[in-house]
Amino acid sequence: MDYVLELNNISKSFPGVKALDDVTVKVRPGTVHALVGENGAGKSTLMKCLFGIYKRDSGNIIMNGRQVSFTSADEAMRGGVAMVHQELNQVHTRSVMENVWLHRFPRYHGIPGTVDHKKIYDETKKIFDEMGIRIDPKAVIKTYSTAQRQMVEIAKAVSFGAKVIALDEPTSSLADNEVSVLFDIIELLKSRGCGIIYISHKMNEILRVADDVTVMRDGRHVSTDPAKDLNIGEIIKRMVGRELNNVYPEKTNTPGEVVLEAKDYSCVYRNVHGASFEARKGEILGFSGLVGAGRTELVESLFGLSTLKSGRLYKYGKEIRNRTPIQAMKNGFALVTEERRANGIFAPLDIEENTVICNLKSYLVAHLYLSKKKMLTDTLEEIRQFSVKTVSTKTKIRSLSGGNQQKVILGRWMLTNPEILMLDEPTRGIDVGAKYEIYQIMIDLAREGKTILMVSSELPELLGVCDRIIVMSNGRVAGEVDPKTSSQEEIMALAGKFVE
Repeated sequence: MDYVLELNNISKSFPGVKALDDVTVKVRPGTVHALVGENGAGKSTLMKCLFGIYKRDSGNIIMNGRQVSFTSADEAMRGGVAMVHQELNQVHTRSVMENVWLHRFPRYHGIPGTVDHKKIYDETKKIFDEMGIRIDPKAVIKTYSTAQRQMVEIAKAVSFGAKVIALDEPTSSLADNEVSVLFDIIELLKSRGCGIIYISHKMNEILRVADDVTVMRDGRHVSTDPAKDLNIGEIIKRMVGRELNNVYPEKTNTPGEVVLEAKDYSCVYRNVHGASFEARKGEILGFSGLVGAGRTELVESLFGLSTLKSGRLYKYGKEIRNRTPIQAMKNGFALVTEERRANGIFAPLDIEENTVICNLKSYLVAHLYLSKKKMLTDTLEEIRQFSVKTVSTKTKIRSLSGGNQQKVILGRWMLTNPEILMLDEPTRGIDVGAKYEIYQIMIDLAREGKTILMVSSELPELLGVCDRIIVMSNGRVAGEVDPKTSSQEEIMALAGKFVE
């Protein structure tokens, strides 16, 4: 059999937009087929057509030589096609094994309303052992890291007997050692004849793991080639339709006086222990570290999202306290969160509502109603300033690409006129073209005098964009490096400083 899955001549249109235009992708058994393209290229739409979430306008899907047409993700999974999403959909308060067997619990001796817990434990343990996953099936799933919970989702796909598994940005939250574990599991799945659809914006990773690479642009199929015949530059050129000679914009900002100073910052119930640092006006200050180092916890605590145990915070030498996000905003802080879809966007609302939502008081007229005209004017200005690609301010934000969603969030916070902008993984799940735009926005804002704190798991972007980098380990500041003279190896050495 030549292909385990064939997506032939798939087309899909939405009002005013042709999302897919005659796209063909064929996946060989026992291989990794990378699917790459800018946000908005059509990758997600193609997967949703495969899983029956969207009804395709034309084309056909053939699996193991037989034409199929799934009407839901559940039906697709039972038909041997599974997907592990970037944002994991799990029941955090239930056990690992219950999450693996969700919606299909075996009955105890066939008795209605019962669950055979021994069977689901034994079956889950068997799959984990085969895949080398060291996780307790009986443990509550929220006690494990994102990487481990992702392994559980892959094991769930295997338990369905999936012959095709789509992985959407599978390493976006993983440290290097966790990526190696994931790749080992992928090799195991390949040896069993599984076809892996691998969606990622990380070019080095794609060339490391993929056998075939399909490039999409503007809803069309651009090319499919063996990975060994490609290089990063050629893939990017095909993705964006032009040469992208510089991954990072030229730095035009100049750091000035100290704006923010944290002294011996520690939090109650959060992994922050005696952290101290300074941030300057017009500076992009990076925060690096392994997963669990306390980077997210630190910026969230600065924004009043956790209780301060000890330590002090100064702005221009004057002590301030951010006990709540409202206080933080009044003190000139803004936070773009790590989980864009979970707690960054208001998915059911449109672009205008998402843009103005943090600044509603400024639109009040006579304390009675909101000025729709002023809200529209500000939204249009932010769309223009940040080059958001949309047909209307009334477009639902969930329908935008990740890069455009991130730009809307940045526009939202700019309307509050913050002095200190904190960005937690600002380019996660965003393609190389949109990343460049986000970097340029950051540099432009720093040039205007904004102080930017940037948390990132991608060392190259920290070295390429930041003026200084604070390295954290186990909730502590392990050191500080100069991107001009430092290296990834030096940062990783500091990141492991306090790891037990």
